[in-house]
Amino acid sequence: MQKEKKYILSLDQGTTSSRTLLIDETSKLVVKQQKEFKQIFPNPSWVEHNPEEIWNTQLETATKVISENNIDPKNILGIAITNQRETIVAFDSKTGKPVYNAIVWQCRRTAKYCNEIKLKYKKIIKEKTGLEIDPYFSASKMRWLLDNVQGIKELVSEKRIRFGTIDSWLIWKLTDGRSFYTDSSNASRTMLFNINENKYDKELLNVFGIEEWMLPKVIGSNGDFGYSDKKYFGTEIPIKAVLGDQQAALFGQCCFKEGDLKVTYGTGGFLLVNLGEKAVFSENFLTTIAWDIKNCKGFTGKNPTYALEGSTFISGAIIQWLRDELGLIKDSSEAEKIAISINSNEGVYLVPALVGLGAPYWNENARGTIIGITRGTTRAHIIRAALESMAYQITDLILPVKNKLPKDIFVKADGGAAKNNFLMQFQADLLQMPVTRSSQVEATGLGVAYLAGLSLGIWSSKEEIQKFWHPDELFLPKVSRDNEYNKWKEAVKRSLNWEN
Repeated sequence: MQKEKKYILSLDQGTTSSRTLLIDETSKLVVKQQKEFKQIFPNPSWVEHNPEEIWNTQLETATKVISENNIDPKNILGIAITNQRETIVAFDSKTGKPVYNAIVWQCRRTAKYCNEIKLKYKKIIKEKTGLEIDPYFSASKMRWLLDNVQGIKELVSEKRIRFGTIDSWLIWKLTDGRSFYTDSSNASRTMLFNINENKYDKELLNVFGIEEWMLPKVIGSNGDFGYSDKKYFGTEIPIKAVLGDQQAALFGQCCFKEGDLKVTYGTGGFLLVNLGEKAVFSENFLTTIAWDIKNCKGFTGKNPTYALEGSTFISGAIIQWLRDELGLIKDSSEAEKIAISINSNEGVYLVPALVGLGAPYWNENARGTIIGITRGTTRAHIIRAALESMAYQITDLILPVKNKLPKDIFVKADGGAAKNNFLMQFQADLLQMPVTRSSQVEATGLGVAYLAGLSLGIWSSKEEIQKFWHPDELFLPKVSRDNEYNKWKEAVKRSLNWEN
């Protein structure tokens, strides 16, 4: 009698879409479902999502993966969750209903408040959290909700308000309100979590006026997060791993050694470098918890693993903007073909500061800029400039730390835009470093599935997982792009502090 296959259901809740991946015992991606959801822009530089739409699209993709492939839910050993980080959902613990839209990590509404906090707490917050004070992170979003949402003060007085990052919102919904948990990788993005002590910090909670009972309980990244309610999949399934999306991609790219790095070309652009078990702080870069893993071979379990991070707010989202707002392309996949239809950008540069600039600039008042336009400029030049901007921003992140990296290191690239050969080659030229694309660009969903598999005993060690990683294509530097990069730096200067 043939043995039935066993699976992990990996929920990858992103900024523009919800995905579900089904991973089998051999680490193979069996099937994937994806659904986009609405981006809400109530005011300039404000970004929101409907929390119920996030939940519904995530549940829809999960149920489709199971039903359309005739999978017996009893053969799903565990659920893994990875998610857009920093985005906050405020909801009533009694009714389970959101009290406002989710405020997205890209949202800049709290810029003025953050500048006020910087005057007194910049050093303390950097030392405790590894983060820059910026609207990017969750704490100021929570404060805004407390100050601006009608009826929220009554919920506070009755101890019914809850602030959840997207992972904890999904856990709450999946367990039908029985579990409200997060892991250290997500908690470390709230600006309320002391990464040196691996717990919420009382002083920081007081700074932002947040009480710990409002927040999800923090447990290990491979902890027991509860069981999905039977009504969703016909059986209870344990939730066995949670990681923020960028940390999950670091894990999925098997960056287990100190100095290993990956770059994700997603909605934003993200560089993460494994720092090992010591938190190292660096100016203009973030230090974050990569994962906190207990009782797994190859991981000590004593301390979390840390990562150095550089984050850009708009990467692949600029192509979506060209498609949805300007109508320059009908589908994102057209961008590469159009970009290579011309030999150069002919002096056109696009700085995608649609919501300010992240690392290494941290300038919330920067605004999007297209510069160098002439009478001969066509849509192809703008599309090429947009693609190039994704590589320029990653170069801004890697060059400051390049000399500190191992000599033989190469860039592991993932994310949807990593499929773009033009972008990958342009990146290798800019960095004068090898860039390799993983054979599986779904490193985020795979990474958290690997962690769930370790927790469930499907795989025995990180060494076994490392065997799953294979390069798809290697891009070696071909030409120097120094002149173009210098022009990019000049274009960035023109974009800074445009907004007061």
